[in-house]
Amino acid sequence: MKTFSATPADIEKKWIIIDAEGVVLGRLASIVATRLRGKHKPTFTPHMDMGDNVIVINADKVQITGKKREEHFYWHTGHPGGIKSRTKQQILEGAHPERVVFQAVKRMLPGNRLARQQMTNLRIYASAEHPHEAQSPEVLDVKSMNKKNTRS
Repeated sequence: MKTFSATPADIEKKWIIIDAEGVVLGRLASIVATRLRGKHKPTFTPHMDMGDNVIVINADKVQITGKKREEHFYWHTGHPGGIKSRTKQQILEGAHPERVVFQAVKRMLPGNRLARQQMTNLRIYASAEHPHEAQSPEVLDVKSMNKKNTRS
């Protein structure tokens, strides 16, 4: 038997929408990363972009367990002494709360060119409104997959 290797003609991409309201951040990021890579498909090929297009709504209402809200995100401006940091709580309350979900998903993917290409298939919105109704996305109910996916 030969191992199946997908070609670009074999790839079928769907649009899925995930509501992040009340869902634990790490579990949400894990499910989104799996969908972006295409590992949920039986025809998964590691070197091809097989994943679906994922829309995440209500990113500002994601749940973070334990003391992780006080953990810092660090970045550097490129100038001497230019290290900066913000807590996840500050980012969620700020102007761009979707960045917390974006970083969580990005860090669950491998650090290569293919992962950067797969991240372009991810759209995250802080509110429930999104401009992708024309793609008629399917709803993926993350809350009902496992009772641990939500935190009340």
